[in-house]
Amino acid sequence: MSPISPEADPADPKAPRALLRRLFEAAVAAAQPALCLPPHLPPPGRGRTVVIGAGKASAAMARALEDHWAGPLEGLVVTRYGYEVPCRRIEIVQAAHPVPDAAGQRAAERMLALVQGLTADDLVIALVSGGGSALLAAPAPGLTLADEQALNRALLASGATIGEMNCVRRHLSAIKGGRLGAACHPARLLTLLISDVPGDDPVDIASGPTVADPSTCADALAILARYRIEVPEAARALLTSGAGESVKPGDPRLAGASVRMVATPQMALEAAAAVAREAGFAAHILGDSLEGEARDLGLAMAGIARQVVRHGQPFAAPCVLLSGGETTVTLKGRGRGGRNVEFLLALGLALDGLPGVHAMAGDTDGVDGAEEVAGAILTPSTLRRAWALGIRPRASLDDNDGHGFFGALGDAVVTGPTLTNVNDFRAILIERAPTPTPADAA
Repeated sequence: MSPISPEADPADPKAPRALLRRLFEAAVAAAQPALCLPPHLPPPGRGRTVVIGAGKASAAMARALEDHWAGPLEGLVVTRYGYEVPCRRIEIVQAAHPVPDAAGQRAAERMLALVQGLTADDLVIALVSGGGSALLAAPAPGLTLADEQALNRALLASGATIGEMNCVRRHLSAIKGGRLGAACHPARLLTLLISDVPGDDPVDIASGPTVADPSTCADALAILARYRIEVPEAARALLTSGAGESVKPGDPRLAGASVRMVATPQMALEAAAAVAREAGFAAHILGDSLEGEARDLGLAMAGIARQVVRHGQPFAAPCVLLSGGETTVTLKGRGRGGRNVEFLLALGLALDGLPGVHAMAGDTDGVDGAEEVAGAILTPSTLRRAWALGIRPRASLDDNDGHGFFGALGDAVVTGPTLTNVNDFRAILIERAPTPTPADAA
């Protein structure tokens, strides 16, 4: 099948914009709880079945569980504002993300109370997905909600990786780092996870509220020092004294606990790859856990795309390069941020309008950074169109204003709540055959 034309009709499902959107939609669809959660449900226990959970996908997970559960059921799940899904037996509450609020704190307190007094005959099913760390706001003793809010803002702006941020959060919380799971003892505990973190480590998904944590207070202190993040004296005292230690592997309270991964970034990328192949493009997954500064990754990916176009290496065009993971943005400007749009803007500057190369990047939860925008689409004409509007792409990148940049061009991708979250999705579509070099001509 021949590659598509750069001037193809946008309504054509094989045109670059349309195909990129279809790839993204396939990735999101593959991680929908209604599809991926039911096969992992256990048989009912002899006693009560209590459902707890937190995350952007948790309400949809609760609905999928209800639809496939015949026995008695009760519980409480907290999700992001706007991500509520009606349930009959499980209460759904909403709270703020990425900076926690009082609603999240009340939900965390209620959840801890709900699992008190359970017996060995009871079953607790924890529904955990990305975003749960902010949604379960339970400051450690001596700290306030305002302290936790300030810490989250500082971590988000620091450039720390998601693993580093969650390490700090686990040691300054009354519910993360296995504490919620320990509170369920002696009930049987099953945690069902939708991963939004590089490597799919359960301890990093929503800061691991129901799983053991091997990291330490010393690790958290080192991260704070590395990124020069100031914390209240009470927080530093918790860490230096060791009083903030999380629940460790081997803790008897988690001896009967089990974990099942129901959706991952890799699954989403494979679904997108299948759609690309159906459209006649070779699909190459470069990794499901790419990290680092968003603009640095954009520069590296541009180098790979140029090599494909110029030399047919490491892949021949037409092809699609797919990747996932979670990059970071060290905020230095006054823009609206967003790691996916920052990646795209850096990619576009490095490609400099290279013909035949289109790209899309977006967060599978529909929210890139703090904006109700999933991401954006980059085309060979992006820079030219920006300059025609008097927008300076380099200045936008320096100001961390990717959302403002792509929004002004009409290239933002807005999905609304997707009800799932398997991290960032990136696709670079290369439609042209390699251009012969002078050496080739010789």
